[in-house]
Amino acid sequence: MKRLLLLFILCLPCGAEAALNVFACEPEWAALAGEIGGDAVRVYSATTARQDPHRIEARPSLIAQMRRADLVVCSGAGLEDGWLPVLLREAGNAGVQRGRPGHFEVARYVTLLEKPAVLDRAEGDVHADGNPHVHTDPRNIARVGAALAARMGELDPATASRYQARWQDFSTRWNAAIARWSQRAVPMKDMSVAVQHKSFSYLIAWLGLREVATLEPKPGVEPSLTHLARVAAQLQATPARAVLRATYQSPRPADWLAARAGIPALALPYTVGGSARAADLFGLFDETLDLLLQAATR
Repeated sequence: MKRLLLLFILCLPCGAEAALNVFACEPEWAALAGEIGGDAVRVYSATTARQDPHRIEARPSLIAQMRRADLVVCSGAGLEDGWLPVLLREAGNAGVQRGRPGHFEVARYVTLLEKPAVLDRAEGDVHADGNPHVHTDPRNIARVGAALAARMGELDPATASRYQARWQDFSTRWNAAIARWSQRAVPMKDMSVAVQHKSFSYLIAWLGLREVATLEPKPGVEPSLTHLARVAAQLQATPARAVLRATYQSPRPADWLAARAGIPALALPYTVGGSARAADLFGLFDETLDLLLQAATR
């Protein structure tokens, strides 16, 4: 009896051990990997919704997580260029280096918007491949999910059928949600908006909104009062219904402009964890649509 009990205790860690350790650069990809993997994966998100994913410190704790990762899932398109290469180098984990099966770049599986015609660092945080904030269009999450489920199955063949089954279940629910969100969004088609940063270009394209102004004079550059005054004057000629910012961004520029223009400043959750309701991918878009609809119908 004691021997059987000992064997049971020794085997507990084996049964509880996740098949894949997933290092996600952003919360949206951590959430997607969790939907596909369930309890067969251990997912770590390097950033939170309250952090600017462009500017992250390559801390020792992140290096340690990268060292034990089997799969790294990042947006790519230059979003993490300021910190991800340091983590990859310092971790020394051969399996997750760029070009290896354990390295998954989301940008490879979607069509990128806003690819610059000319590259010039003097123009701010310009991304050579295009805008990396692809997750704000839920259709891109569907495209990425199919590829990610396949990659997880390649890295963990013993669990591949389970990943596919979970992906198919999520995909069915996700496509139904996209249809519901698209229907709800009809009243806001052609609604004009100003944005603090180019965080929502894919959301705007999906919903058929019109971006009429950007608060940042250059990508990633905090706007001065002089520049904001010029944007306010611009909005007199081309009015906007709302000013959009991500919850991780400073509220000051959007609030200043909103007060001058007499329009609401909307702090959209941007990613999973950006608000209490945006606790998962479905909540993220439910909350985003609600906030935009309030501005469209006010």
